[in-house]
Amino acid sequence: MKLIAPGRHCDDLARALPAFRRSAAVTERWGAALARVLPGGGRLLVAGNGGSAAQAQHLTAELVGRYRDDRPAYSALALHADTSSTTAIANDYGVQEVFARQTCAHGRAGDVLMLLSTSGASANLLAAATEARRIGMPVWALTGPEPNPLAAACDEALCVEAAVSATVQELHLVAVHMVCEAFDREIAAGAARAGRPRAAEGAAAEEDLA
Repeated sequence: MKLIAPGRHCDDLARALPAFRRSAAVTERWGAALARVLPGGGRLLVAGNGGSAAQAQHLTAELVGRYRDDRPAYSALALHADTSSTTAIANDYGVQEVFARQTCAHGRAGDVLMLLSTSGASANLLAAATEARRIGMPVWALTGPEPNPLAAACDEALCVEAAVSATVQELHLVAVHMVCEAFDREIAAGAARAGRPRAAEGAAAEEDLA
């Protein structure tokens, strides 16, 4: 058995973090885009396999529930979480179709599909990306090091440069939280902007009465 030196895990994370920090602009764009899509009735579909499925479901929980401060609920679906659908599709159509068929069922043009994969090579995620683009949905990916097939198949990807899958997944969770933070910030800013015209109209009405 290969022994890992104490602290090696943290060292791997520390080495990957500087390059990841330079990707912060991607999470800002994604959060801002979701703040335009979701309040208008659009939805976010998310999928992953294994540990990436857990990260994807973490994201949907933050949007349907809340990240930090209270705000309205927004539509976000973790496609792997519907076990009856995924197992039925896998049984009838093959494992590679489990996310593509759900994307076809739930996705509409203008909705967003986000896919998480440490390898960037999962066949079922690649099939979902193809289906989403056919529908007219933007497709984003969180992956491990590039180049990889999933990053190439998506409109935009944040590729974590780390040799260890655990480190990739840990930074995917950081990215998930950064997307949520950017989303909440844009939602709050939009609410503030919506409030200003009403305040201005009220002031104008008071001046007219005076």
